[in-house]
Amino acid sequence: MAIVSKAVPVPELVPVKRALLSVFDKTGLVDFAKALAERGVELVSTGGSYKALKDAGLTVLDISEVTGFPEIMDGRVKTLHPKVHGGLLAIREDADHKTAMREHGITGIDLFCGNLYPFEQVVASGADYATGIENIDIGGPAMTRAAAKNHAYVTVVTDPADYDQVISALDTNGGQSPLALRKSLALKAFARTAAYDAAVSNWLADQLDEETPAHRAVGGELAEVMRYGENPHQTAGFYKTGENRPGVATARQLQGKTLSYNNINDTDAAFELVSEFDPARTSAVAIIKHANPCGVAEGASLREAYEKALRCDPVSAFGGIVALNKTLDVEAAEEIVKTFTEVIIAPDADDAARAIIAAKKNLRLLVTGGLADARAKGLFVKSVAGGLLVQSRDNGVVDDLDLKVVTKRAPSEQELADLKFAFRVAKHVKSNAIVYAKDGATVGVGAGQMSRVDSARIAARKALDATEAAGLSEPLTKGCVVASDAFFPFADGLLSAAEAGATAVIQPGGSMRDDDVIAAADEAGLAMVMTGMRHFRH
Repeated sequence: MAIVSKAVPVPELVPVKRALLSVFDKTGLVDFAKALAERGVELVSTGGSYKALKDAGLTVLDISEVTGFPEIMDGRVKTLHPKVHGGLLAIREDADHKTAMREHGITGIDLFCGNLYPFEQVVASGADYATGIENIDIGGPAMTRAAAKNHAYVTVVTDPADYDQVISALDTNGGQSPLALRKSLALKAFARTAAYDAAVSNWLADQLDEETPAHRAVGGELAEVMRYGENPHQTAGFYKTGENRPGVATARQLQGKTLSYNNINDTDAAFELVSEFDPARTSAVAIIKHANPCGVAEGASLREAYEKALRCDPVSAFGGIVALNKTLDVEAAEEIVKTFTEVIIAPDADDAARAIIAAKKNLRLLVTGGLADARAKGLFVKSVAGGLLVQSRDNGVVDDLDLKVVTKRAPSEQELADLKFAFRVAKHVKSNAIVYAKDGATVGVGAGQMSRVDSARIAARKALDATEAAGLSEPLTKGCVVASDAFFPFADGLLSAAEAGATAVIQPGGSMRDDDVIAAADEAGLAMVMTGMRHFRH
C-alpha cells in the first residue's frame, strides 16, 4: 500500500475563526465559549452543549444547520458527516482540498473542543452490558482524532483545564493559535482517545471472558508527575486507570508531603495485603518495607495488632508503610507515631487520630473509604523489553481453598488458624517466600531469595533478632507455624523450619518429591496441609 504524503508547509500561527464545541463534561464550557465569541470566533455546537450555550445567550449554530442533516438514532449519528470531518481534516494550503471544500460547501473548523462520554466511570459503577455499550462514544473520538491529526491547522481541546491557556495563547498571538500549543494539545488528544479505547477493549474482553485478546491496550490518566522514579536519575509519572478499587490510586490524602514512586508502590502492597483480613472478624495491621511485609498481625484492637506486627521486625519497620483494615483510632495512632513511618493508609481515621497524625507534618495519611476485594478480578501488567506481560490478578483466598492434611498428625485448631493467617501473608511476600507465624502474627519473614531454604533460614535469623529486641527468653518461632508460597522441592527447607521451632506447615504441594517432604514432616512430628494453589510473587 502506498504511503500518502502531503508535503505542505506547516504554519506557525493559525487564525481561529470557527470553533466546534461538543462536550459531555460541561465544566467551564460557557465561559470558554464566551471568551471565544468575544474574540470573534463563530461557534458551532451539538446536542446538550448547544442547549447550554444557547441558554447562556450565546449566538451558536446547531450542527444540523452545518450538515443539513438532523441528529438521528437518539443522537448516535450527528457529527459523522463530511461537512464536519472535511472541516477538521482539510489541509488548508492544498489546492485539491480547497477545491473539494468549495465544491461541497465545507467550511474549515479551526478549533475543536470535545470530551467523551464517561465510559470509564459508568462501567466502574457496575453498569450492565447494555448501558456500557451505550456509553461508548463514537463521534467524539472520531472528531478528536481528526482534529489532532490535522493539528497543522486545527487546535484540539479535550480537557477543561486547558481552556485558559488556549484563550491566553489567542490573546498573545492576535487571535491565532501557535504551533507549539497545537502540537501539545494533539498529543494530549491522542493519548486520551488511546486510553479511552483501552478501557473499552479491556471491559469488553472482561465481559466476554476473553482472557488473552489479540491486542491488549493499557491506558491511564496522569495523576501526578513525580520528582523521580525508583532512583533519582529515573523519571516517573503516576497514572490512574479508572479502576474502582479502594487503594492508593483512589485514596484521599489527608496530610503529609507528596508520595514518591516508592511510597506508592509500597503503599499499594501494604493495602492489598491488609485487605485480605475481614474487619468484621478481626483488626489487622501490615507494616511494609520495599514492597515486602516486615510485620503483619491480627488483634483484638488495631493497637494490639500494630504492636504484634512491629515486634516481628522493629528494625525494618523504621521508615515503613503501615496499613490498617479498620478506621484508624487514637490508640493505634499514638503507637504508630512512636516509630518513624512514611505512610499510613486505612479505610478512614477518626478525628482524634487525625489530630495525632497532624503533629507529624511529613507523615502521609491516606483514607480509602473501604478495603479492596481480595477476590475481585483484575489485570496485572509488567513491562519487559519489547513487550508486556499481562496476567489476571492473584485473587486466590485461602478461605476458599480445599486444604488437605497430608501428614499423620492433623494441625490443632490454633495451628490451623495460624496456618491460614501465614498463607494469607505469604501471598504478598516476594518469592521465594517463607512466613513464620504464631498467635495471629508474623514472627519471621524470609523474602526474595534464590532458594527456599535460604528464605527459611533468613526468616529464622530475623526471628531471633526480634526475640532479642523484645527481651524474650525463648525464640518467637518456638511453637509457630510456617507457610511457603510454593512447594518445597526438597525436605531441607521444611527441616530448617522445624529446627526454628515450627510445628505445622502449609504449602501448595505439587513437587515431584512431595512424598519425601511428607515423610520428613512425619518423622519430625509436623502437621502439614497442602492448598493446591501457589502464590509466586516476583
